[in-house]
Amino acid sequence: MAGLAKRYKRAVKRFSMAWRTGLIEHSPQWMRRIFGPAATYLDMTLIDHGIFRFLYLNKHALADDAWRSAQPAPHHLRQFKRDGLKTIVNLRGERMCGSYWLEEQWCRDLGLKLVNFQVRSRAAPSPEEFRRAKALFERIEYPMLMHCKSGADRAGLMSVLYRHFREGMPIEMAREELSLRYGHIRQADTGILDFVFDRYVADNAEQPISFMDWVETRYDPEEIADTFKSNGWANRFVGTVLQRE
Repeated sequence: MAGLAKRYKRAVKRFSMAWRTGLIEHSPQWMRRIFGPAATYLDMTLIDHGIFRFLYLNKHALADDAWRSAQPAPHHLRQFKRDGLKTIVNLRGERMCGSYWLEEQWCRDLGLKLVNFQVRSRAAPSPEEFRRAKALFERIEYPMLMHCKSGADRAGLMSVLYRHFREGMPIEMAREELSLRYGHIRQADTGILDFVFDRYVADNAEQPISFMDWVETRYDPEEIADTFKSNGWANRFVGTVLQRE
């Protein structure tokens, strides 16, 4: 059953990539102009599972000028603009899919600053990624909203770092941004994000050290990856049922 689900997922991915490539590279200009917008919305809604985000965006406030959420649709972006947001941080990065094309277009049309800042949900961040995240929160214009696909894992990781770097919240408290409340399941491969912060908390309790000093002097992403163990049932649920990236 698990093998069948994986084959189905790969087939859907191949199909979606094929039509995207065909639309961009092989369709005449007139066809792209007429059918492109509808196909883009269809891709966002069905292939990228946007239909579920129409019902629940998983949007939560981090501060008076900062929010986290799942991938927004154009009508969400219009509302964000009305609410006074200035910056959208896309944690999925630039990608060939309808959700990104629409986000890029609507941010441009609405005058929202779109910042592409790709992070990973199933890998221990590198020291450089931590440094870049810290710098990001120092340079972007607020109010801002950051999002990934579902608002659970990558948004959770960056929310922990926002709480710590911008608000000065101890990691022990900030790591609550990675929780089931937001849809994050630590028993799956995505739990490696929890494992990183748990390791810091344990080391800090034994010998106090700031988080970034720990990252620069003690943190070993490869050792974290080798040590962390996930549960198969959780991975099947997150990857196959929830269709997380």
